[in-house]
Order: sequence, then structure tokens, then C-alpha cells
Amino acid sequence: MTATLTIPIKSSPFPFAALGISAHIGNVSLVFDETALGIVLTLNGSMITEEGEIVQALAKEGGLAGDSAKTPSFFTLATSLRSITAHAELVAALNSLDNLLAFRTFLVGHSITSADWIVWGTLKGNIKVLGLLKNNQHPHLLRWFTYIDNLKETQSALAELAAAKASKARSNKTAAGFALGLQDAVDGQVVTRFPPEPSGYLHIGHTKAAILNQYFAKMYHGKLIIRFDDTNPTKERTEFEDTILEDLRLLDIHGDVVTHTSDHFQTLYDLAVKLIKSGKAYTDDTLQEQMRDERMKGIASKHRDDSVEENLKHFEAMKAGTEEGLRWCLRAKMSVDDPNKALRDPVIYRCNTLPHHRTGDKWKVYPTYDFACPVVDSIEGVTHALRTNEYRDRNPQYQWMITALGLRKVNIWDFSRLNFIYTLLSKRKLHNFVNEGHVRGWDDPRFPTVRGIRRRGMTVEALTQFMLAQGPSQSVVSMEWDSIWSQNKKIIDPIAPRHWSILTKNSVPVIIKGGPASPEIKAVPKHKKNAEIGEKKTVYSSSILVEQEDAQSFEDQEEVTLMDWGNAIVRSKTVDASGVVAGIEMELNLEGDFRKTKKKITWLSQHTSANPLARVTLLDYDYLITKKKLEEDDNVADFITPVTEFREEAVADANVKDLKKGEIIQFERKGYYIYDGEVDGVREFILIPDGRAASVASKAALNATPAATTGTTAPAPAVEAPISKMYAIDSIYGKEAKYDAGTTMYKMQSIYDS
Repeated sequence: MTATLTIPIKSSPFPFAALGISAHIGNVSLVFDETALGIVLTLNGSMITEEGEIVQALAKEGGLAGDSAKTPSFFTLATSLRSITAHAELVAALNSLDNLLAFRTFLVGHSITSADWIVWGTLKGNIKVLGLLKNNQHPHLLRWFTYIDNLKETQSALAELAAAKASKARSNKTAAGFALGLQDAVDGQVVTRFPPEPSGYLHIGHTKAAILNQYFAKMYHGKLIIRFDDTNPTKERTEFEDTILEDLRLLDIHGDVVTHTSDHFQTLYDLAVKLIKSGKAYTDDTLQEQMRDERMKGIASKHRDDSVEENLKHFEAMKAGTEEGLRWCLRAKMSVDDPNKALRDPVIYRCNTLPHHRTGDKWKVYPTYDFACPVVDSIEGVTHALRTNEYRDRNPQYQWMITALGLRKVNIWDFSRLNFIYTLLSKRKLHNFVNEGHVRGWDDPRFPTVRGIRRRGMTVEALTQFMLAQGPSQSVVSMEWDSIWSQNKKIIDPIAPRHWSILTKNSVPVIIKGGPASPEIKAVPKHKKNAEIGEKKTVYSSSILVEQEDAQSFEDQEEVTLMDWGNAIVRSKTVDASGVVAGIEMELNLEGDFRKTKKKITWLSQHTSANPLARVTLLDYDYLITKKKLEEDDNVADFITPVTEFREEAVADANVKDLKKGEIIQFERKGYYIYDGEVDGVREFILIPDGRAASVASKAALNATPAATTGTTAPAPAVEAPISKMYAIDSIYGKEAKYDAGTTMYKMQSIYDS
């Protein structure tokens, strides 16, 4: 069979069925072409352009077609599912599939067929369906869908698609350079490892390595080792091991086994002695600065040719932690002047007399990462060591250790380190921010730690999809935050319940003529496009509250729409001397057409003892630093953002009282929020960036008047300005500038003229 499948990256709906089955049967060349006008399968000299026919043709070639008379009905179902928009019809279709799969593994027969691929592909490309499946109302359908979705070949094809999309999106050529796969990987035998040092909390930079390691372990039905690289007693503590494991659980990453480098201290020591005896390592007491200078200049140490006996004696003194031993270190005898300076006799053992958090006072010498990592990787059965490409110069060093000691080979697969603008990932600098009180702890929403970004509302799904989309990119760049938050929005939008809140400051009381004589409570959907989310109780009364900003915009006798109620006409508006709207009277006009009103506003019935509102605080944050990328010689203190937390007091509908900490909602017309818990009777909600420019821009860079105290809201400007949530900027033309030109267009009054 000679087959090539060409798919436009921006196909809509995307032909997931064709993509999946082509990967499943193999021997199909896959081409993602942004210039292609449509999907095309070239098969044995013929061309096919319709997805259903492509799936049938590939199934026939791959022996998957099946002989059931029911198969055509599933192709018909797939076609109809693409056109269904009504929620009830979509749920009915899913219910039917769920019932069918209650006692069946596949749709037709006892193995996967074209029917499975065409239906899976259609569901995969329907965002509404994916949202409904997340609600666990269709367990049999979800089981079947997840099985196909997690097939190794399916994941490989989806990863290629993600890499292709990333390549299209990044014009600066930071996209992946090859398909997401591992060299010499054997299904069922792949072993990866994630080796954090227990000296701090995991941050977003670590997540890429952790996610990729688990991804490949699952992709090849292998094993993931979580190994703590605990070779430096100065910085490491048991509590950090516990927090790292918690962070991994937050990322839904679960190792098959947890190990420690310290489990192998005796073996590592014995192998170091072996290197000395074979003449491949020597002890050195050269001062650190002098050693660094000699390595840079390619000068051999005066101890490089010491005898084996002398080296063993000094290494024994190091192990005992004697005064003499503390002067020495052990160096691998690789090269004096290799162009790759990482190979110039690196230090592989050094003394440290502090007690180790696991082994106590047993050891006074500890291996360096460069020695311990390849040795333990080989001993523990790791087949593929995933490393950021900042280690690339040290990869030959890694292989030298394995060869010199006669250990089993380990493949290295490297990828670029992940950096973000306005973001610090240095553990030392993050420690300083905590110690100096710029943040409240390691889980502060302003922090790039796993705990911080999860508390800010980042989902595991968004993190995983974003990291896999980066693929094996080799370019080290500082990325914008917009892409990952946009990905997050796509995941939370279909399932986030909708609620309302009104800012307490200058909220406007409204009298509704024609409203109910006494408050009425009705049930309305929490999500208009996803009834599976459930219902909420909405209180209707003749006394409501609206936002000051909305009230300012109302014209006299204007008809507006009160969301989830109907239209109302603004009959009168009371404005105080300062221009603040103090009260409004409206008249209900429920026969009015909401499609003809320009303004659809949120509102809340006024607080009463019988129908109380919930007191809430809406929190937003800025970046901790004001410079996109700090240089080596920059003083961090010079770039600390003066104001990084912004609080607004508000009231919300009483339904939010039922929320559990960590649940995500949308306050309509305000944004997505994550419930962060209750403080002194007030529920706090953190704004989740949605990827739009305004939500990820540096507020400090936009604000010309920085405040003086971190953690407080910036003071209001002294000059009068129109009431708006937008930041103020000076006119680029000046206050008095006028521009007149001859034109045939009709004239309009400026919207800024009062």
C-alpha cells in the first residue's frame, strides 16, 4: 500500500477520524499543509477527498472495515452529529451511544473498526460533546472514547498535529523540529524518570519535564520513576519531598515507583573507587577559583598524575570527613583541554559534613549530579533520560561516565527549557520573594510554582496540552502567557457555571415598575449551553442592584435587557453632584425583543434577610517584576512591581455559597474566577486570565503612577476621568488637537464630547 494523507491544519471540523485511523493502520505518510484546500488521501494512485470515504478506504486496506450491516448507520450518525446544535438532541445521541456500549467494547464486532474511528473522530472534534463527557453522565461512552483517545498511535498522531499547529503559530521558528517520539523505544520496555532535587517547590519550568516523562511512559506502556536527587544535604529537606509529591499529584502525575539517589550511595562510592583504581579519576585540593581558572585555560591540575595509592588515601580521608579530607575533591580524568569545557576533568565527589535528611551522619562525601545521574539512570533501568538542552554540552560527559564504568546504555532525549516573560524561575530568587514578604507563600497566585498557577485557575488539561504542543522544540525563548491561558479558557468555558456579582462601591439601586410584589425564586440553568451543569436559584424582585458603570451608560427612556428576566425601559435616573448615579427607575417590558437592545446587563435582587446576597472579594494580580526578561547583571530589587494585588468588594448571588474551594465559575461580564475560600465571612474569588491581551498585560507597565506598597490597590488618580475599567492613557495628539479634512462622509458628533 502506498498512501499519503494531506490535512490542512485549520480544517473545520477537523478530520480526527482520518487522522486517527491513518496512524492506527500505519504505512500512511501524514502531511500537515496549511495551504491545502481540503483533506486528500492519495492511495495506490487514486485520490479521495471526503473523510468518510477516506476512513472506509483506509479501514479496508488495513483490514478494519468489518462486515456488519450496521456499519453504514454509524457513518450516517457521524454526519448527523456534526450538524446537531440543539442541546437536547445532542444529549439524546450520546445517551443512545452510551446505552449501546454498556455491554460492548466496540461499536461493531469484537475489535476496532471503521465505525469506531468515524464516530470517535466526530466526537473528538465537537467541543460541546467533550464538555458533556467531562460530566461523567455517559460512563460507557466515556470509557470507549478514552480507550481510543489514549491508544499509542492516536496520541502520537495528536502530538504531531499539536507540533504542526505550534510550528504554524510560531513564526520565529521555535516549533518542534521532529515528531514527538523516542529513539529506539520498544513498547512495554520504556522507562523514564523525573529527578527533582528536594530543595524547593516545583514551578512551571519543571512541569514540562514531568509531563513529558509521564507522557512517554504511558505512550509506550512503560514505567515512570520519580527519583529525588538528594545529593546535597545543605539545601535538601524531607518536607520538600512531601510537597513535590503533592505538586505532582496536583498535576495528575503519578510515578510507578519513588526512589532516591541516596538509595545508591554505597554503589556510587564503590564505582568512584573503581574509577580511581582504573586511573580514570583523581583527588585534587586545588582551590576553587584556581581550579575554575585552570579549567578555562586548559591547564592540567598538579595532582592529575598522582598515583592510584595517593588518590585512594585522599578519597578515604574525604569519606571520613577528616580535616585533611575536607580539603580534597574527586575529579573525573576526562580531558584537560577539550573544546567542550564540560569535559575538562569535572568534579564528581565533594565533602559535606552536614547530616543528610535520610542517611544522617553516615556519609561525609556526596556525588555530584553529573556523576550520580547517569549511574543511577543505568542502575534503575531508565531507557530514556529526558533533559533540557541546557545540559547538551554535558551529554558527552553523561555517556563518558556510563562507558568508563561499563554500565548499560541510556538514551538521551533533550528539549528546550521553558521560560515565560515577567517570570522568575530561580529557586534562590523565589525564596527571596517569600522571605521578604512580597508574596504570602509558595502557593501565592502570583508565583510560577505549580501550587501558585493551579491556585490561579490553571487546569491540568491546559498544562498538559500546552507542554505537548511545544514538542521537542530546541529554541530557548521567553514565551508570552497568552497561549497557555487561552488554552485554559477553552477547557473551562464549556463547564464553568455562570453566576453574577455586582461591585459594592457605587452599586446602583433600581426600582422595577411592574415587578413582583414580593420576591419570587425561579430555577434557571447555570450554563445556557450546557444543561448538564445544573440549575441555580435566581431571586426576582422589584428592588435590584446594577453596576455603576452600566447605570452611567443608560440613556433616558432606553430599553435594556435584564439578563435571565427580560426587557425594561429606563424611566428616570438620579445623579448626585459628583456625577455618580444614585438611583434608577425602570419599567418592565417583558414583551420587548431582547435582540433589539444594545445592552444586556447583569443584576441582583437587593439583599434581604429572607434572600441574602453573598459578600465576595474579587482578586486580580500583576506580575511580580516589571521587566520582561531579567539579564544576568540586573538587580532584581530594581524591577519589583510595587503593586501586585488588586481587591474589589462585591456581592454575588447566593448560589456561590454552595461552591467548594478550587471550583471554577464565570461571573458573567466580568470573567472566569476560581473560588479560593472564605476569610472572615467573605468569599474570595481569584480572576483567571483568559489569554486576551488585557488579561495578560503587565499592569505596572500600563500604569504611569506606581503605588508604593506591594499587596495593596493603587490609589485612584487625582484628576477626574470617565468611569471605566480601562486604564487611562494620555492622548498622543494633545488635548487641543483638531484634525479637519475634506470628506464626502456624513459628520458625526464625537463620542467624547459632552
